[in-house]
Amino acid sequence: MRVLITGAAGMIGRKLTAALLARGALGGKPISQIILHDVVATEVAAPHLAVVGDLAAPGAAVALIAHRPEVIFHLAGVVSGEAEANFDLGYRVNVDGTRALFEAIRAAGYAPRMIYASTTAVFGGPFPEEIPDDFAPTPHSSYGVQKLIGEALLADYTRRGFMDGIGLRLPTICVRPGKANRAASSFFSGIIREPLNGLPADLPVARDWLHTMASPRAAVGFFLHAAEMDLGAVGPRRNLTLPGVAVTVAEQIAALTRAAGAEVAGLIRDVPDPAVWAIVQTWPRRFAASRARALGFRAEDSFDQIVQAYIEDDLRKG
Repeated sequence: MRVLITGAAGMIGRKLTAALLARGALGGKPISQIILHDVVATEVAAPHLAVVGDLAAPGAAVALIAHRPEVIFHLAGVVSGEAEANFDLGYRVNVDGTRALFEAIRAAGYAPRMIYASTTAVFGGPFPEEIPDDFAPTPHSSYGVQKLIGEALLADYTRRGFMDGIGLRLPTICVRPGKANRAASSFFSGIIREPLNGLPADLPVARDWLHTMASPRAAVGFFLHAAEMDLGAVGPRRNLTLPGVAVTVAEQIAALTRAAGAEVAGLIRDVPDPAVWAIVQTWPRRFAASRARALGFRAEDSFDQIVQAYIEDDLRKG
C-alpha cells in the first residue's frame, strides 16, 4: 500500500507520518511507501519519499498521483487567519490545490480513499446553543468558504466514483506544539503551551468564551479511523463534524492550574485583540457530532486530558 500525505510538514502531518511509520500498516495492509508532500522539505528515510512543491502548480498533482497511492490524507491548506489576510493565497492553496489534486485522481482513472481535512469554520451564525449534524454550513470567513468548496467537490467526486472520500470537520486542535501559526485560533494552544514552557502568553478574547477542542493525539486518531473504517456506513453525506471538548477559556486555565499550578497559569495576560475577536465571534461553539460518534470517532472527555496529552507527547520537545 502507498499512502500520500499533503501538508506533511505541518504539525498533524508530522504526527500522522510518525503514527503510520510506527504501525507499518493501514487497514490490515502493510504500507510499502509513504509519499510526503509540502511546500517545505520533510525528512524521511527510504523507501518513503518526500516531495517539495506547490500542489496548485501545473503538473504537481499529476506527478503525485502517478505513484497511485491507495490512501490520501489531504491536509495541505492555508490556515484561517492567513486565508483572511491574503485572499488570493487562500483560494490558490485551499481551492485550486484541492481541485488540482481531485482532477489528477479523476484523470488517473482509479478511486483511492481520500481523507480531507476540513473545519468547523464552514458554519456561520446565528448559532443555536449546540450545532446539530443537519445545521446548514454558511461560513462567515474566507477560510470557511474555501473549505466548504473542498467539501462540495469531495462529495461530488465521490458520488461520481472518482474517489472514495470522507471530509473531517476538525474542531480546534489544542494544544499544538512548537511555535504559534497564523490561525486565529492559535491562542487557544498558546495560553497552555507557553506557560508550561515558562513563557508568558497573551489572551486576546474574554475568559468566558466557549469553544470546542481536541488534542493532536485525537486528531491523528480521527484520520487513522477514517482511513480504516467502512465508508459505506457514512452514506452519501460524506462530510462529518467531529467530536471535541467544549470548554470556556476560564475552564482551560483552570485545567492548566490543576496540572501545573497557579504560578504557571499566572503567566497568561489578558491582551484584547479586536482583529482576532472579530474572527472568533463568527465560529460555532459546541457541536452534537452525533453521526461521527456513532461511526466510532473519539476525542477526549475533558480539557484536563488534552493538557495531559500535550505534557506527555510534546512538552519541551520543540
